[in-house]
Amino acid sequence: MAGGAQPNSSFRISPVDRFGRRISPLVLIAAEEIGRRAIQHAEKLQVDPAIAANLLEEAASAVSRAMERKRDCTQDPVRDLRAYLFRAFIRRVNKTVMRQLLVENAVRILFVTSHNSTNPLAELEMKILVDELLTRGDPVARDMFYRRIQGLSWEEIGSSYGISAHAAESRFSQALHRIRKRLGLKEEFEF
Repeated sequence: MAGGAQPNSSFRISPVDRFGRRISPLVLIAAEEIGRRAIQHAEKLQVDPAIAANLLEEAASAVSRAMERKRDCTQDPVRDLRAYLFRAFIRRVNKTVMRQLLVENAVRILFVTSHNSTNPLAELEMKILVDELLTRGDPVARDMFYRRIQGLSWEEIGSSYGISAHAAESRFSQALHRIRKRLGLKEEFEF
């Protein structure tokens, strides 16, 4: 290689993403070609390199499925596969960064309003609970959470769903209880 540049072929990703979805060989080559640059970009945005690698594999899997669909229909093929894959990766990175910011802000707001001490373990448990709620909680509980951290009362949240304030609070509380139980956390936080 001219100029002493390092070949990107030493960067490897798995031929399947973490969900077991296959990555086509053509997309796998493109992912390995952009891999180093993609991971470095994610690291600049404070995304852990291991998470960034998972996001690249997920993007490669999604692009593989999109290309499969395009092959079966009359849509135009992808002109620049590496750029297309990089954009898919960046969308996933941006969602991850936004979720991290939301979790950090929510934990800060909820922790300050419910506790006036600085207990690092309780704050970590709160962060895990909020992250789990945002990633695996049911959509209604997530929406209630977003509304709650925006300062809406249970009456306002309940009225947006056509239920009483008590029913809204109860539904949210039950969703949190299921998540806490799954995580093995204590029942001490109030929203």
